[in-house]
Amino acid sequence: MYLELDGQGPRYAQLIRALKGAILDRRYVAGTRLPPSRALARELDVSRNTVLAAYEQLQVEGFLLGRVGSGSFVANVGPGGPRKMPANTLVAPLSTFARRALANTDGRHVPGHQHQDLRYNLQYGVPLANPLLASAWRREVTRAAEHVQLDYPDAQGLERLRVQVCDYLARRRGVPAEPEDVLIVNGTQQAFSLAARVLLEAGDVVALEEPHYRGARQVLVAHGAHPRGCRVDGEGLVPAALPRHARLAVVTPSHQFPTGALLPLARRMELLAWAAREHSWLIEDDYDGEFRYGGRPLAALKSLDRDGRVIYIGSFSKALFPALRLGYMVLPPALREAFVAAKWLEDRGSNTLEQAALAHFMASGGFERHLRRAAVALRARRAAMLAGLARHARDALEVVDSNAGMHLTAWLGQANHGQCEHLIAHARTRGLGLYAIAPYCLKPPAQPGLVLGYAGLPPADIDAAMRLLGRCLRETGLLA
Repeated sequence: MYLELDGQGPRYAQLIRALKGAILDRRYVAGTRLPPSRALARELDVSRNTVLAAYEQLQVEGFLLGRVGSGSFVANVGPGGPRKMPANTLVAPLSTFARRALANTDGRHVPGHQHQDLRYNLQYGVPLANPLLASAWRREVTRAAEHVQLDYPDAQGLERLRVQVCDYLARRRGVPAEPEDVLIVNGTQQAFSLAARVLLEAGDVVALEEPHYRGARQVLVAHGAHPRGCRVDGEGLVPAALPRHARLAVVTPSHQFPTGALLPLARRMELLAWAAREHSWLIEDDYDGEFRYGGRPLAALKSLDRDGRVIYIGSFSKALFPALRLGYMVLPPALREAFVAAKWLEDRGSNTLEQAALAHFMASGGFERHLRRAAVALRARRAAMLAGLARHARDALEVVDSNAGMHLTAWLGQANHGQCEHLIAHARTRGLGLYAIAPYCLKPPAQPGLVLGYAGLPPADIDAAMRLLGRCLRETGLLA
């Protein structure tokens, strides 16, 4: 029994106050049997007479009931409960970082938390359900558990996993890297957080594509950055829109998020020239470069970098599953030590067991086999969504066809933002989860749009969801 004596006055009086407080705070509810007097005396290092005196007084006051041969029990003292203080008196004033973090975080609008209970949820980023992957991953974790070192991990990441990442990037993305260039992180979010800690001072300007990945903006703003939106067109980021004196720019050249545009080579070279001229950094977020369905992909921006200005970020959340929380950064030599030091200070290193399991999964070819199977499944789901949109929503939505990724973007050409929100709310009542593009922008775009994820549903369900979307568009007056 945990009781804290306050040190004021006789021991029996201290014990009475402690027991009263525990009973009134409902830590000991009615009917709870208190320890025998000898046992409590030993536990609190007081005399048995002290405990007996306290029990006797509490019985007189009605807080305890004594039953001969059974002991002392807490009485029913009526309404009560923990004493509550005003919320603003419970903690000291928050730090500037905490205030910015709270201002930029709203769990009600986290994608996937809005429509979890719906039959057809078109959330972007839902993992592809693959029973074969689940079985393979269980085997890898079991195998790794038999061999993994139980000491603190290397803050930079398990070397054999960094070797596999380098091999994968060289073959699939054209990125030349050595294991010492790679830092294993707990997903893309930690990569952005480390970049903000290492590269930014409060007040620094960062350039973001408009629209952009909202999670990056939230992290950077929480660290005090001032975001500047840069125009995106059908070919991705417009380099002429980049601001001067920006400390860094976050770009998605291989599959602009969320529009899906592919940045052509000429613009990539302009982007690198801007970084060199402004002495700025480029963060290349290659969030789903594993999945392409047509045409040969351009090499990553990092592969063109000759000045050491590009920080490349990759993640296993889309390729495998988000719960894994493992990603990686490929760092310029000038930044390696600073990023590893920041990672060490933050968490001493990522989970060694899962790193070991992933390293073997990649080395054995299991990762590549999974990617091939996933690409086939995603291609079928993408085709089902495109066909369904053409059949059921052609006159209301302008679909941006992207040959990569796990989602499509569709613009509502004849609607305003209020009508878009009404459509989303109405679709929810019909069992369909839709997501607006506006939260991914610093300012609302000229026309509203939807981000339609297709990874989480099989083709038959996607076809049914598109029929339901067409019905919702008609019911809200957006489709004749």
